[in-house]
Amino acid sequence: MFIGLDLGTSGLKGLLIDEAQRVVAEATHPLTVSRPQEGWSEQDPAEWIAAMEAVLGALAQHDLSAVRGIGLSGHMHGATLLDAQDAVLRPCILWNDTRAYREAAALDADPQFREISGNIVFPGFTAPKLVWLAKHEPERFAKVAKVLLPKDYLRLWLTGEHVSEMSDAAGTSWFDTGARDWSDALLAATGMRREQMPRLVEGSDVSGTLRPQIAARFGLSDTVVVAGGGGDNAASGVGVGVVAAGQAFVSLGTSGVLFAADDGYRPDAASAVHSFCHALPQTWHQMGVVLAATDALNWYARLLESDAKQLTEGLGPLQAPGKARFLPYLGGERTPLNDAAIRGAFIGLEHATDRAATTRAVLEGVSFALRDCRDALAGTGTRIETLLGVGGGTRSRYWCEAIATALDTPVALPVAGDYGGAFGAARLGMMAATGGGLDIAAPPEIAATIEPVSALREAFDEGYERYRQAGAALRGLT
Repeated sequence: MFIGLDLGTSGLKGLLIDEAQRVVAEATHPLTVSRPQEGWSEQDPAEWIAAMEAVLGALAQHDLSAVRGIGLSGHMHGATLLDAQDAVLRPCILWNDTRAYREAAALDADPQFREISGNIVFPGFTAPKLVWLAKHEPERFAKVAKVLLPKDYLRLWLTGEHVSEMSDAAGTSWFDTGARDWSDALLAATGMRREQMPRLVEGSDVSGTLRPQIAARFGLSDTVVVAGGGGDNAASGVGVGVVAAGQAFVSLGTSGVLFAADDGYRPDAASAVHSFCHALPQTWHQMGVVLAATDALNWYARLLESDAKQLTEGLGPLQAPGKARFLPYLGGERTPLNDAAIRGAFIGLEHATDRAATTRAVLEGVSFALRDCRDALAGTGTRIETLLGVGGGTRSRYWCEAIATALDTPVALPVAGDYGGAFGAARLGMMAATGGGLDIAAPPEIAATIEPVSALREAFDEGYERYRQAGAALRGLT
């Protein structure tokens, strides 16, 4: 058997699978986020360990003696700071913490960061957080012996090893994404040194073995290996079998993600596309990120004192976009705008506009935002031949039809099951333990494929152009 552990912002999930990749058991434990000041977002790494102890304890109600490998997944970009004795120096500064926006802008103005890392330096990335620390907490900065990403702190507790892997490291702004190695130049530009970074392995490789006391405590063999694992989206890519060029998935969660695997490195930082290493050797991936997907629909439902299901279930067959348009920039936008200040809007409202029309506008707005991401990825040469739909928003057939038509690409919906970060991490643990390859990361069984509505393709093209014009007019007004 194999275990996948996924450290999310709101909880840690553990999944136990057998050699046929059937889920044997699962367990979760909640986590809280601290916001001591505006724009700050932190977690105490001790809570992660407590959560992992609870999750492993729950899984240990099953006989874990047959477990051979463990994989790790987790939220990216967090700065977990350790001293020379591996003591945590301060709460981890999380991915959605924006305190280092000035430092990020200054680093991004240095051309070598985009050139070497392949990405914009976003405020949530790791490097600007350390520049902020040096400026505002210099005594702590002076004590930093190691910087670990959140899931890699779990690894330290499991194995005693300071190790990371390529997909997570690529989101730090210290990484040469094409060479799959730390960049001494980028480290030096932020006052850091290579010895403060963890050792690197590929996500499907062995990073270490369980410490004997951990193995004994949970009924595991002390020969259990811990795989490199992956950042949350890369691990999810392994979970849904998006591991080769041409394969992609669209995730309709709180945010929206268009994730495409690639066999080459084709960055275009200016487009706000994330170009990262995948969790598998000699594979990369690109992501376009829409900050509000189901978040936008749920926000609108709250305004109407309704819920998302009630709003969407009676919409009937897909319709051409109407006059009402919605721009889903409730908290700014990532791809392709890279604009933290822009905000959303309804426009084109008239007396005839009703609840169904504005609901369709919300779904269309998010669909067009995903088309922005598709076009940004295509601008780098990335192609999408197969597209899986995952996440809660895919329960709306209308929304899936809107996305398929806006992107002019069929959307395949898997049978019910868990294909997220924990499942991908378990698959990576299986690869590390068995030496297996891409055959382990097979695509899921497909329950239905939503085809583009060809009769509405031209109308959606026109709707998308109106959406882009509205977004351009909105910039600077909010």
